[in-house]
Amino acid sequence: MSADGTPVLAVRDVTKTYPGGVHALRHVSLEVAAGELLAVVGPSGSGKSTLLQLMGTLDKPTSGQVLMRGHDVARLPDRQLAAIRARWIGFVFQQFFLTAHLSAVGNVATGLLYHAVPPRERRRRAEVALRRVGLGHRLDHLPHQLSGGEKQRVAIARALIGDPPLVLADEPTGNLDSVSGAGVLELLHELNRGDTAIVVITHDREVAESLPRRLEIRDGRIHHDSAARTVGVPA
Repeated sequence: MSADGTPVLAVRDVTKTYPGGVHALRHVSLEVAAGELLAVVGPSGSGKSTLLQLMGTLDKPTSGQVLMRGHDVARLPDRQLAAIRARWIGFVFQQFFLTAHLSAVGNVATGLLYHAVPPRERRRRAEVALRRVGLGHRLDHLPHQLSGGEKQRVAIARALIGDPPLVLADEPTGNLDSVSGAGVLELLHELNRGDTAIVVITHDREVAESLPRRLEIRDGRIHHDSAARTVGVPA
């Protein structure tokens, strides 16, 4: 919760239906407090990717509410939604999505493009962020000069550079070997010591079990929340 008790993210009785009557999510509710580190785990087709889209304000629910710091995102115009994504949410994806012609510093600095920060200050903050994730020796390396684990660390630094209250990590270890994946998870634990809430979307139960809170989703419904905040359908 924030200082006034408002969750960073609240999903309230959300249903998402696609054309043809496909129910991707059914009556899902959950809250994420400031500083939480949790996993949303489920098999392919369970609804976790749809939930990620809604939590990240990339889509809107068919019914129910998605609240970011108390703001109902379904009621906000596109311009305000874009501002929320830029300032309040950091994204980490399995595919890294680094720009090939930009150095590690350049890629991380793009996380501040919508923060009205001058270029020199963007670079300074990007260097600080890269050192924070253990890449101070790779500042000017291009993506093709980095290992998979290093690319993911660049992506994490980019997600965190603007100090967002929420980071959504979609299968952050999915393209990594076991050693690199373990390093990324250890890094997420270290970075979570502040007020930033981190939600990891994964199909890997070992990854989920390594995090303090686990939320299991199947067939578009929450079946279990280890924090016992949400009453789901019995497993």
